[in-house]
Amino acid sequence: MVSQKVKIKNATGLHLRPAGLLCEIAMKYGCKVTFHTSDNYEANAKSVLSVLGACVKSGEEVEICCDGADEIDALADLVSSIEAGLGE
Repeated sequence: MVSQKVKIKNATGLHLRPAGLLCEIAMKYGCKVTFHTSDNYEANAKSVLSVLGACVKSGEEVEICCDGADEIDALADLVSSIEAGLGE
């Protein structure tokens, strides 16, 4: 298992469009992908409803956790996408 903390840069946090993009990226990989918020909420990064349920605000730090065969590639892709603003 690998993990890394990353700060959400989107001005409006993880609303529907960036949450959908995050899920799209996570679903490209076979490993389990979750993230944890500062208030200990665990979200399945492959589920839009789970990501939206985390209510992640702009500037909040989340810890992305990947566990499985392609975990290193998945973590690198997700972290770079989040740092780039998830398309916004």
